[in-house]
Amino acid sequence: MKLSNRSQYGVRALFDIAYYSDGKMVQINEIAKRQGIPRRFLEQIFFVLKKAGIIDSTRGPKGGYSLRHSPEEVTVGEVIRVLEGPIEPVPCTTMEQDGSVCNYIDKCVTRMVWKEAGDLLSRYFDSITLQDLCHRAEKLGLKKDDECLMFTI
Repeated sequence: MKLSNRSQYGVRALFDIAYYSDGKMVQINEIAKRQGIPRRFLEQIFFVLKKAGIIDSTRGPKGGYSLRHSPEEVTVGEVIRVLEGPIEPVPCTTMEQDGSVCNYIDKCVTRMVWKEAGDLLSRYFDSITLQDLCHRAEKLGLKKDDECLMFTI
């Protein structure tokens, strides 16, 4: 199973807000630069995250993005589901939920393996919060003053 850049960038961007914001608004340019994410792509990701109620935005010179909930309340699993959909190694594990039909569903020996793997992965991602990522960053020695500097002439 391979997560798309959408999920990788989304989790990194939300970590960035949680770690660097100190509760203030963070501009998308700062996040994009610090995390090496194309700004346009980040705008698309933030549109989805805002619609899902994970982030808020404010327009204007002092505007930007902030987390709607505390970093302890936002899990990596939640972000992945918002940006990717269900966490599943193969689509047949959730076919009943979306109304699809598989001719082999009653005879498939491997289906339960895929379902169990998806459940384990979901539990793992759900056990990691943005706050946990902030703690990991501190252990790695990532300084909050490592943020990018913006100069205006």
